[in-house]
Amino acid sequence: MMLRYALKSVRARKAGFLGAFVALMCAAALITACGSLLETGLRGTIRTERYTAAPVVVSADQNVHRTTVKHKKGKTKVKHKAKPVAERAWLPQGLEGTLAHTPGVARVVPELTFLAQPLIPGGTGGRSAYGHAWDSAALTPYRLTAGSAPKAATDLVVDSWLAGRAHLQVGDRLTVQSTRAPRGYRVSGIAAPDAAVRHQTSLFFSTAEARRLAAHPGEVTAIGVFPGPGTDTGRLRGAVARALHGTTAQVGTGDARGTAEFLDAAAARTRLVSIGGAMGGTSLLVAVLVVVGTFTLTVQQRYRELALLRAIAARSGQIRGLLGREALLVGGVAGCAGALLGLPLGSWLHSRFVAMGAVPATLRHTVGVLPAFAGVAVTLAAAWVSARLASRRVARIRPAEALAESRSEPARLAWGRVLAGLLLLAGGTVLVVVLSALHTEPASTPVTFLAVVVLCTSVALLGPLLVRAAMLLLGGPLRLTGPGSRLAAANLRGNAARMASVVTPLTLLVGMTCTVLFVQPTLGDAARAEAREGVRADWVVVPAAGPGVPAEAARELRAHHDVATEVVRTTVRVGLDKYAAQGVTPAGLTRTWDPGVTRGSLGRLTDRTVAVSELAAEQLHVKPGSTVRLTLGDGTPATLTVAAVYTKGLGFGDLTFAHDLLARHVDNPLAASVLVRTTRSRAQLEATLRAFPGTRVVSPRAADHLQAQRQQANAEVNHLAMALVLAFTAIAVVNTLAMSVAERVREFALLRLAGATRRQVLRMLRTEALSVVLLATVLGSGIALAVLTAFSVGMTGRAAPSVTPLLYVTVVAVAGLLALVATALPGRAALRVRAVTVATAKE
Repeated sequence: MMLRYALKSVRARKAGFLGAFVALMCAAALITACGSLLETGLRGTIRTERYTAAPVVVSADQNVHRTTVKHKKGKTKVKHKAKPVAERAWLPQGLEGTLAHTPGVARVVPELTFLAQPLIPGGTGGRSAYGHAWDSAALTPYRLTAGSAPKAATDLVVDSWLAGRAHLQVGDRLTVQSTRAPRGYRVSGIAAPDAAVRHQTSLFFSTAEARRLAAHPGEVTAIGVFPGPGTDTGRLRGAVARALHGTTAQVGTGDARGTAEFLDAAAARTRLVSIGGAMGGTSLLVAVLVVVGTFTLTVQQRYRELALLRAIAARSGQIRGLLGREALLVGGVAGCAGALLGLPLGSWLHSRFVAMGAVPATLRHTVGVLPAFAGVAVTLAAAWVSARLASRRVARIRPAEALAESRSEPARLAWGRVLAGLLLLAGGTVLVVVLSALHTEPASTPVTFLAVVVLCTSVALLGPLLVRAAMLLLGGPLRLTGPGSRLAAANLRGNAARMASVVTPLTLLVGMTCTVLFVQPTLGDAARAEAREGVRADWVVVPAAGPGVPAEAARELRAHHDVATEVVRTTVRVGLDKYAAQGVTPAGLTRTWDPGVTRGSLGRLTDRTVAVSELAAEQLHVKPGSTVRLTLGDGTPATLTVAAVYTKGLGFGDLTFAHDLLARHVDNPLAASVLVRTTRSRAQLEATLRAFPGTRVVSPRAADHLQAQRQQANAEVNHLAMALVLAFTAIAVVNTLAMSVAERVREFALLRLAGATRRQVLRMLRTEALSVVLLATVLGSGIALAVLTAFSVGMTGRAAPSVTPLLYVTVVAVAGLLALVATALPGRAALRVRAVTVATAKE
């Protein structure tokens, strides 16, 4: 019977359930989109391009491993964990001989992959450019369409795509910036691939020149293995794996070859899992909060109907069952619609991440049914839980009390709600305190957004009390500003629960938006401030069009008696923990760079020592003279002695090595910048570096500005990741306000009949909306300020969050505009109907 009644109720109250439907549909779309990103990170395919012709590819292990064994209660537990290294790991060249004598192997082709950027107008159009030895062209394969293979050290074969883009022909000259000084090459040939190569361009050198540029003597990037007659890929893979048993080499076939080829795509999987998980978790919490608020408002609008059902002997369980079935009906339809919208939304998000460079195009977006099922399931669960929570009071109190409360709100909040609100407020406070003690971004970021959601949830539970408290302050001024404001004050005071349902999404919108916009600038500005304080150089040489500043440029500066400190950056791992690292030239270091050394001396920095930040020293429990066992960027283990401890780790990274040590173990050994201390002018420095076209000389201030631009580009990725959550919250604001105003049609009619003009009623609505916006702004800003301050204390050691005043004012203005529009439009629509018609109509 209750199911039949629920169906009739939903059909009869389509407009009333529209708000809940919109909230649930948006929640399902958001969860599905986040789930598709998460699925892409877990199962996304990476198709090979360079290794298409080789059925089996052998590559180095790209992970650091740790195995722990625990003995407890007579049982032994073995746990194995692995984390990826930042750079390409290399294979011993001696494995070629082992593989060449393996049964079933007809041919092995070693591969060298290294940086090789052609210096042409317009660059390579977003494609990565790599250098190889011509001997490895068979791995794709590439075939000559013009000219001949490279023989001399200055010969070069370019692929057909690059030849077309740069209008190159056989015999033309091309300058290439590789791992050494830029060099001019003669185009000896043009080659075209048999397979589609869309994400990279290849430059082929002679074998000797490729080995010189790769700078890894006795090592290769990968080895392609070709089968003999009658050997299929499965048998070949098994034979190769057996031959390599006891080594760390990895054997790949099918799409696994793409993982060996595109290391950035493999690393992007982890990034997508992190982004999808963070977005999904935050979206889920926000969705539950918004949906509960929406259903609470829906139940409040039907209080008289539900009270009458109680009065005619409907049991509490029947009321809860009725609302639960209605919620499941609406949630099921909304969930399916939202899941269908979420799949293309997830695809669009992936394409935007690719366009921003956060995810490489080689990692294909995976569209499966699991995210859609998860979106529908979460929506149904949220709808049912929301209906149960919203129906608790009307289903629990006596029928007579329910009828009395159908006309006026209860004078007091339920003690359980107040207690839950206070507990969440205490929990949010604890999270803020914990946040101030976290010093790493991966640890602090999820706690930051969780704290905002928990504190906003406490606002939702304590909302009526907060509205009444606000009216104690605003009531007096409002009563002095005209009849419309007096009506608004009376409504705010008498309908605190209804107004609180509007305050909650507005508070969440302001608080979450401010946190998203200002958390990255807080960290970035502090890091840049430390960098500005620590750089003593007169000038900074930075890349202009190339991938970095070659070591030969720094040597040229030193030949003119300038102090030149090369800086190369990467990440290393100590155990499984990742640390930002930089390599600097030890000679004359203290004249160009001051990281704030507190213990030890930078004069002891050599290939066998390392300097660490105070944070890293605390985490690793080291001091000058201690030893640190770590894994360099390409997976090479190293044991170094701590030479110094410094304070400015945020601006310069947690670990500082000698330049030559770090440069040997990164894919791009070119300097990210060169700090120059000199008495010469900028023009003189530029004249010295005329032979290096991919570089330019800037002031330290200009270099800081370039760093700010890079930080802004990185922040845009995070902003996009949270933009959907904020958009959902904004929709919830409009939805809730529209629902709140739409239910008051009879109230507006009675006011008109009592003598209020249409303009006075609209002024009342505007005053109510502005009062709610003011309260939500105070609460949301207070939550954001507390969370950002705690984040700043933990990450920078100072209570100094970076807030852009104009951006903050824009956030508040947008929230106010949303509130005014969402109030004015349904209000004007309600006032178009004659007051007598509305007042005499049935409810």
